[in-house]
This record gives sequence, structure tokens and C-alpha cells, in this order.
Amino acid sequence: MKILVTGGAGFIGSHLVDHLMSLHEEVWVADNLSSGSLTNLSKCINQDGFNFVKSDLSATTGLKKVLTGCEVVYHLAANPEVRVSLASPWDHYKQNIKAVFNLLEAVRSVDSVRQLVFTSSSTVYGEASVIPTPEEYGPMKPISLYGASKLAGESLISGYASLYGFKALILRLGNVVGFRSNHGVISDFLAKLEKDPKGLEVLGDGNQSKSYLHVSDCISGIMHGLGASDDQVNIFNLSSPDRVNVKTIAETVAETVGAKSCKIKCTGGVDGGRGWPGDVKMMQLSVDKMLNTGWKPKYNSHQAIQHAARELYNV
Repeated sequence: MKILVTGGAGFIGSHLVDHLMSLHEEVWVADNLSSGSLTNLSKCINQDGFNFVKSDLSATTGLKKVLTGCEVVYHLAANPEVRVSLASPWDHYKQNIKAVFNLLEAVRSVDSVRQLVFTSSSTVYGEASVIPTPEEYGPMKPISLYGASKLAGESLISGYASLYGFKALILRLGNVVGFRSNHGVISDFLAKLEKDPKGLEVLGDGNQSKSYLHVSDCISGIMHGLGASDDQVNIFNLSSPDRVNVKTIAETVAETVGAKSCKIKCTGGVDGGRGWPGDVKMMQLSVDKMLNTGWKPKYNSHQAIQHAARELYNV
């Protein structure tokens, strides 16, 4: 089976490619390498059945050619930055909305694609009033442009799948952590501690509390969700069933690097203790729908943080 993974040189994408290659599939990776790296694909790059195309999905050149003959498309390519200071509105539009539109236009122009898998985000819910938040929650009011762009992608995919006859699986991910991650709270804390092992700055009031998912559980959940998808458009939350606060994460990372006595200083943050504008202060996804299909994560949120911190520190 020919499979396309967009963003396959990135953090989650490369782990997915490793798994698909272990199944002896014909795997094509499309990535512009803006945040991903060919180093992430070092295990696969010389294997039979692996193919890499440097491609920017915000342009349409070559997409139809790559998609011809593909049965399943995993769309992971995106700008992952939530903070406004690290990604502009144009970045989110081009990489998270226009890229989805261009991909869907190419998908409908070939007759081979039968399933599209899209990694969305918990940020589509915004400041949910129901915790844990189920898939049926609404209305969804994202408070970041990243969340808004992911919700727009979901809507486009739902419309195209319904009109043009392919199945879609939309996975709203919690915060995914683990080996090969190059951004997010653990990477930020490790970089800060490398500069100053005696002090660690935490953005916000330290009480921000969210669900975390180890990348190995993320990959198992993606594959399980694909097998459990019966409807034309299927939506699942994918995360651990609990949450952990950012101060605990800071303490865990400090302990991992042997800086248990470092002084943790919370900045106080903005808008009621958020780390930055658009930061959802409390997020916990309901994963009952996934659990009811027989999937279960190996790690809870705190265990995922501990495991990921060790992986990233020992690189």
C-alpha cells in the first residue's frame, strides 16, 4: 500500500514513518524541512519502500504526482507554534489552512485516496467550560490563531470528505512529548537549565494544567483510531486521561538533569496567569471515546513528562 505522510520529517511525523516502515508499506514523505529534519528519518532513509520529496504544501507543484496511487494520507505538516511571538497570522494561514486546502484539492483530483488522517489539536476547544472536554463539546471558540487554523482545517476536511467520498479521521491531540521534539515546555526548560542550572524561569503563574501524551502512545492511538473509524468523518480526542501543571513539569525536568536544588521562579504571566496571550490555562481532554474502542495509553501525563525529559536530556 502506498502511503503519504506530510510533515514526515518532523517530531510526530518521523515516529509515524518509523512505524509504517516497520509494517513494510511503501511510504512517501513530503516535508519542506522548515522545522523537520532528515536526521529524524535516518532509520528509514536507505530502506526499500521509503521515498522523500521536499515539498511545501502551501504551493501546489507536484502534489498530484505524489498522491497518485496513494490509498492513505496522514497530514501532519503544520506550523506548531501557539505563541504569537513565534508565528505570525500569515504563517498559520499559509501552513495550517492553505496547505490543507491545497492537499484536499489534490486528493480529490486522484481516485486512489480512500482515507485521510489529520492531526488536529486540543486548542480548537479554546477555554472549555467542561473538563474533561469531550469531542461533542461546543461551541468551540479557539483563543489562539493556531487553534483557529486547526479548526479551519477540520472543517475543510469534513466538507471535502463528505462531498468527494473519502473517509477522514480527525485526531485532537493533547500536548505530545518525547524523543525528537524540538519545541514545547520540556525543550524550553532543558535549554534554560543548560544556560543556568541554578535557576529556572516558568512563564505564567505555574498553575497552568494540561494533558500530555508520550509520542509512542500518540502513534499507537493514531493507528488504533484508523482501525476504529466507521463513519465518513470520525473525530477522536487523543491524550492521556489526566493532566499535570507546569510547575510540576519544571520540577521534573530539573530533577532529570540533576538540578533538584535550582530555584524555580514563576513570572506571573499574563491574563490571569497564562504563559502568553492565547495560552489555554487548563486543558484536559476526555478520551472515553478512544478508550471505548480498546485503546489505552501506556503513560499518564506525569509519566509521559518524566519519560520524555529523560529521552531529550540523553540525546
